Amino acid sequence: MNASDQQQEILVRPLDGTPADEAAVAALLADYHLRTEAEKGEPVPTASELPERYRAEALTPGVLFAAQGATVLVASAAGTAAGCLVVTAPVDGRAEIKRLWTRPEFRGRGVASRLVGAALDRARADGAHTVALTVWDWRGGAVALYERLGFRTAPSWEDRERLLCMERPLTDRP
Repeated sequence: MNASDQQQEILVRPLDGTPADEAAVAALLADYHLRTEAEKGEPVPTASELPERYRAEALTPGVLFAAQGATVLVASAAGTAAGCLVVTAPVDGRAEIKRLWTRPEFRGRGVASRLVGAALDRARADGAHTVALTVWDWRGGAVALYERLGFRTAPSWEDRERLLCMERPLTDRP
């Protein structure tokens, strides 16, 4: 199977709100946060023990992000939730990508690229002129992906060390 065949197998859609879809995304976001906390040197064993600001994302993401006006995108491959991403509604023309996560067994198959592409399309349709994101500098693969998709390092709006801020104008397509 070639790379384009693999990408064609990937379906990206908004979270549908069903209990099964909510549970699949909650599991993806729990994995994301548990991995991130471990990488920061602050491992926790379960999602219910995550820092409070992340716990609700890992337990009830659909409810939380809908209340914030954000869209949760889900990528499915072979009938399985392979990854997810959150894109905020634009504020002053700027949307933000948050929580991009692909299950390890689906990496290298275009899941993350398809999620980011769908997020850019969503932000553009919602009237954004720029999409921003933050990424930990130790996540070299993610940084390289974002750069390939047209994101560039921007002046920091974050006070957390090692968190890179990146932006991409929506005047063009990657």
